[in-house]
Amino acid sequence: MIEVHNLSKRYGEKLAVDDVSFTVQPGIVTGFLGPNGAGKSTTMRMIAGLDRPTSGEVIVNGQDYRASKAPMAELGVLLEAKAVHTGRSARNHLLALAYTNGVSADRVDDVIDMVGLHDVAAKRAGGFSLGMGQRLGVASALLGRPRTVVLDEPANGLDPEGVMWMREMLKDLAAQGHTVFVSSHLMSEMAQTATRLVVIGRGRLIADTTVAGFVALAGGHTVIVRTSEPARLSALLAGPDITLTPEGSDALIVDGLTTHQIGTAAGAAGIPLFELANQHTSLEEAFMEMTHDAVEYHATADVAVAS
Repeated sequence: MIEVHNLSKRYGEKLAVDDVSFTVQPGIVTGFLGPNGAGKSTTMRMIAGLDRPTSGEVIVNGQDYRASKAPMAELGVLLEAKAVHTGRSARNHLLALAYTNGVSADRVDDVIDMVGLHDVAAKRAGGFSLGMGQRLGVASALLGRPRTVVLDEPANGLDPEGVMWMREMLKDLAAQGHTVFVSSHLMSEMAQTATRLVVIGRGRLIADTTVAGFVALAGGHTVIVRTSEPARLSALLAGPDITLTPEGSDALIVDGLTTHQIGTAAGAAGIPLFELANQHTSLEEAFMEMTHDAVEYHATADVAVAS
C-alpha cells in the first residue's frame, strides 16, 4: 500500500507538487495520470525516496520506505529505463542488483524469462531498443519480489504484443495481491488496465476515483436519439442546462437528459423514436476535459510549412 499525505515539493519558485493526498490499495491496478509538467514524476520520485518532500509524507507498506531493511522487497520502481550501465549485459546488470540486495541468481533468471529477454540476456544493454530497455527496467523493478510496484510509463516503446503483455502482467501482479501504481499517457490502454485513477494537474490533485467515476465526473455520457421529427423533438426537450446538437437529418445529440427522460417525453408527445442510446465518454475524452485547465503547454492548430 502507498499512503501519500499532504505531499508538497518546491524547487525554488516552482511548486511542483502542491498538498497532494491519496492512497494506492493492493489488489488492483491504480493508474497515475496528468499532463506533462503535472508533477507525476516528482511524486513518484518522492514515493521512491529519491526526493525529499518539502512537506507531507509518503508511507509505503506501513513505513517510511527509506528506513526499510529490504528495500527491493518492499518497493519495485521503474522511473528511468535507461538508468543502466550500457557496457553490461542485461543479465549482469540484474546480477549486480541482486548481489547488492541479497537476491538469488535464480531470481535473475526468473525475471529475465518473465519479461521476455531470455534470447538477449547476454547482450549489452547499451544496444537495446527502447522496448527492450523497458523490459529490462521492469525486470529490475520485479527482481526483489516487491509487495508494491511503481512504474513510470512502462509501455513506452513497446510494440502491440509488448503492450498486451504489459497489461496482463500488471493485472496478474494486482491479482496476486501486490500494490500496482503505474503512470501512462496511453489512455486507451489505461482504460483496459486500471481499476482506479489518481489524476493530477499543475501539481494538484484533480481526482482520486474509479475509472468509471472519473468518466462520470467529466460529463459521463451523452444520448443520441433518432426520429422522423427532430425539430419538434428539439423544441420539446429544450431547457436550462440541456444541450441539443443536430446530427445529420434525423438525429440529435443530447446532453443533460437521460434516455428514460427523453423516451418518456417523446412518448407522451407522440414523437416516434428510431434510436435512443447512451454514448459514453471515453477515458481519453474525460482526461482532456478534466485536465484542460491544467495543461502547461498548449499547441497551436496553425502550422507553418516552409516552401
